[in-house]
Amino acid sequence: QLQLVESGGGLVQPGGSLRLSCAASGFTLDYYTIGWFRQAPGKEREGVSCISGPEGRTNYADSVKGRFTISRDNAKTTVYLQMDSLKPEDTAVYYCAVGPSIIFNVWQATKMYSRWGQGTQVTVSS
Repeated sequence: QLQLVESGGGLVQPGGSLRLSCAASGFTLDYYTIGWFRQAPGKEREGVSCISGPEGRTNYADSVKGRFTISRDNAKTTVYLQMDSLKPEDTAVYYCAVGPSIIFNVWQATKMYSRWGQGTQVTVSS
């Protein structure tokens, strides 16, 4: 059974860093797209980043380019989101989700993902 579990959220000051983890069970990541999304109160869920396929292609939302880095471990069971230079507007619940590798070009479409984690809260505040 496909399952995703996020961890690593917390409270951090502006300019600080956090690393989120998305642990996958029931499948390996080679032939899937793993997306990171976030949802702030009163806002729609938005795509942050994704990593896809055996070659590990990546993509980022414009709002996080140059600050966030997505990666996965060699065993290809965990995806990480390194978040640097955090801003108050990054505050949200962060979710990871899994979908087929072919959705890479439409990775920000939430309906393309079949399974979601429970989310982890990230709060950026002084």
